[in-house]
Amino acid sequence: MDDWSWGGWLLMTATMVAFWALVAWLVVVAIRTSRPPTPHTPDPERILAERFAAGEIDEDECHRRLDTLRGATKAT
Repeated sequence: MDDWSWGGWLLMTATMVAFWALVAWLVVVAIRTSRPPTPHTPDPERILAERFAAGEIDEDECHRRLDTLRGATKAT
């Protein structure tokens, strides 16, 4: 039985690291694809409510824009 040289041990170590990296990557991909996608677009009415709460717009402006948003939603 011959001993391995340092090159053999290095190759074995690199192969083991690559194997476990592949396993970890497959687990991450499986988890990401199993979850439903989250919406990235914020709700326009929520943004409007936040602006009203922050005092950026007054009550009349808020109601006018809310009516416009809801009217646009009904038209489509």
